[in-house]
Amino acid sequence: MIDRIAENDAIRLSKQYPVLTIVGPRQSGKTTLCQKVFTEYTYVSLENLEERELALHDPKSFLARFKDPLIIDEIQRVPSILSYIQTKVDSSKKNGSYILTGSQQFELMETLSQSLAGRTAILRLLPLTIKELYNHYKIYNSLEEYLYTGFYPRVYDQQLNPTEASSFYLSTYVERDIRSLINIKDYLLFERFLKVCASRTGQLLNMTSIGNDCGLSHNTVNNWLSLLEASFILYRVPPHFRNYSKRLIKAPKLFFYDVGFAAYLLGVERKEQLVNHPLKGALFETLVMGELLKARYNAVKGNNLYFFRDNSGHEVDCLLDQGSYCVPIEIKSSQTINENFFANLKFYNGLQQNAAKPILVYGGNESYARESAEVVSYRELHNIGV
Repeated sequence: MIDRIAENDAIRLSKQYPVLTIVGPRQSGKTTLCQKVFTEYTYVSLENLEERELALHDPKSFLARFKDPLIIDEIQRVPSILSYIQTKVDSSKKNGSYILTGSQQFELMETLSQSLAGRTAILRLLPLTIKELYNHYKIYNSLEEYLYTGFYPRVYDQQLNPTEASSFYLSTYVERDIRSLINIKDYLLFERFLKVCASRTGQLLNMTSIGNDCGLSHNTVNNWLSLLEASFILYRVPPHFRNYSKRLIKAPKLFFYDVGFAAYLLGVERKEQLVNHPLKGALFETLVMGELLKARYNAVKGNNLYFFRDNSGHEVDCLLDQGSYCVPIEIKSSQTINENFFANLKFYNGLQQNAAKPILVYGGNESYARESAEVVSYRELHNIGV
């Protein structure tokens, strides 16, 4: 069992709040973490049809069946039960009474904000990090293997074929979750939409272009993107706005939470295909942004990822907003350093009054300091911005 960085904070938060809610993609390890860390808790899953029916139609009887403390898995299946949990925790006034897990983002958060405001801590658990894998296996994989395999725990735990695992993930989880949120009649069209989105990972989001490639309206593209965001399949990174006296790009960039799933949707079936793949750079940026986001979430902090791009073509791949300043990060998949890699970092820092030392993340294995920037291997992103 691979130890998760978030375990200690999960324990801490359970002692400070009546309810701890752990949200993240399906198969990201939420249930495994709960059952490993909270061994004294009773466990029930709302994926079980009988339990779900009882929770839906007789929530008081459902909760009465189980002694506290209780883990309720896949809470988004019966969000109405949160009101009854609120009543119980308000009555008991005891921390650590419930651990809830959920794999849908926006709907669950809305219900949480209404029913459990001030009563629950929220921990976001994404798939494994490179650091967690190294801590367990004591070796690093090649960059191409990370890009191909992705980071879902079950792939490593069961030594699964990544292509097969992604195929089953698409058919058993993504399909079902999307259908539970909205009635999509033409699933083949939706699958094409997913693949088109994968071809845009790491790029500016152009909904008109995606719609044209799929034969979809602008509203449908926006709705389907929101569904994929709600199910932790992809996310948008907004541009960072400040008074730079320049015209800035306003469109967000699109990223998949798991780079291996994006590679599968692009038709990659072997890691060797990624050595000279035309989208290797975009997939590498997807990996790096994912690692930065995992580091924030594992430290119980919010998403602070942005990017910079102006109409003159100056772009910084990632800005970590630290409040009073931003840390600019350039992302290059190359294993060797080229002086041109630092050009946009220098341009961006020239716009700042209190410039932070920029970072170049690259596809090599060694990290070191230069006078003008920190050069960081993609393997060592777990402490950046935390």
